[in-house]
Amino acid sequence: MTEFGKQLASVETGIPGLVLWDLPVHGDSRGWFKENWQREKMTALGLQDFGPVQNNISFNDAVGTTRGIHAEPWDKWVSIASGRIFGAWVDLREGPTFGKVFTAEIDPSRAIFVPRGVGNAYQTLEADTAYVYLVNDHWSPDATYTFLNLADETISIDWPIALDQVEISAKDLAHPRLADVMPMQPRKTLVLGANGQLGRALRAEFADARHVEFTSRDELDLTSPGLGSARRWRDYGVIINAGAYTAVDLAETPKGRRDAWAANVNGVALLSRIAAENGITLVHVSSDYVFDGTHDGEHSEEEPYSPLGVYGQTKAAGDVAVATVPRHYIVRTSWVIGQGNNFVRTMASLADRGVDPKVVDDQVGRLTFTDEIARGIRHLIESNSPYGVYNLTGAGEPCSWAGIARRVFELSGHDPHRVTGVSTEEYFSAAPAPIAPRPANSVLDLSKIIGAGFVPTDADASLMAYLRP
Repeated sequence: MTEFGKQLASVETGIPGLVLWDLPVHGDSRGWFKENWQREKMTALGLQDFGPVQNNISFNDAVGTTRGIHAEPWDKWVSIASGRIFGAWVDLREGPTFGKVFTAEIDPSRAIFVPRGVGNAYQTLEADTAYVYLVNDHWSPDATYTFLNLADETISIDWPIALDQVEISAKDLAHPRLADVMPMQPRKTLVLGANGQLGRALRAEFADARHVEFTSRDELDLTSPGLGSARRWRDYGVIINAGAYTAVDLAETPKGRRDAWAANVNGVALLSRIAAENGITLVHVSSDYVFDGTHDGEHSEEEPYSPLGVYGQTKAAGDVAVATVPRHYIVRTSWVIGQGNNFVRTMASLADRGVDPKVVDDQVGRLTFTDEIARGIRHLIESNSPYGVYNLTGAGEPCSWAGIARRVFELSGHDPHRVTGVSTEEYFSAAPAPIAPRPANSVLDLSKIIGAGFVPTDADASLMAYLRP
């Protein structure tokens, strides 16, 4: 008998992501009514907005009809339009809760959210039962499915009606026991720009993760019109965009301007649409160049954009596109140092070769090493931090480029006084055009990402480790 008068409420099941829901059902002499799926109310109570694309109904004539245990690569919202079932759910995802079971009776006043990879089965307890489920992907022969035998002894589901007395398909009876089940892998993570400085750091950070794929621009070009069909995007849960056009000065030329907009805006906008349409979390790396550097104090995540040059303008426009994705992390950083040629390596080389450089002393910021960015990105993803913009740089006292150069000289065993500080204007006075304008203040406020549980490494400590033989 359907219970009337319940309040909308969620009930945890012990299986991560599997949530049982009590639904308000309103009845009188004419029958009953319920809101079977109410996005605004349910997401307000903590249900993820899983973006259903298809509604299916399985009608069952007789008591005891039994189906399952099937785990599909999509999420489901299961409810009953008429009748009553005994439901059984088994976690078939790779991880510590593999094989965990939850059972419950479901009538029209209850529903359950079944996350991707959790096996689903049911047995009808009343005739003419209509079993309804919303799913957030379309069936595909190319997708990966996982199955478990209904009679598996290790999970010992206490079926209300013995399995030898009910209607079951031969296919369901032939599914493997738990010991032979191949666990469903998590949705894949794709790292774009994996051959760049940050990309190489991400390769190292995720070296232990089998579900992470890496691709270079030669293999997957963000500016390609075929990007939307380049992958089965529903198989991906996260895209990390580590690729960008970063030639700051060259972006001020006619060709560079076109290339910068193509990579940093057009490609990112297309990637954002793919992520939004497929429920993918998009991680995008931003820059201090979205600000003009005139702000007095540290730049917060909420500060309005004020880019000075073409590169900064394209990064700001790309950020706006990414912000339209429901699940996004914009990781804003500055003064990035990775493997290969960079400012630190150049200063160390000059010190060793006896060259006394002139270095800009009116731009202030903090160094950020690529392994630190990779570590921060992983933290945001795996901690399920709230979506949005996060500043991420090295910690510690801000410093000018000249101050960093002196520190490099000192750590390399050379006299730091060999470095002469000059203004930005003086430094570029003899340089050939074009020269992009630089923000004078690149110091980013780190309080938000610290509040999310990430502890940034002191930039000077990272510099010492980086220069260590």
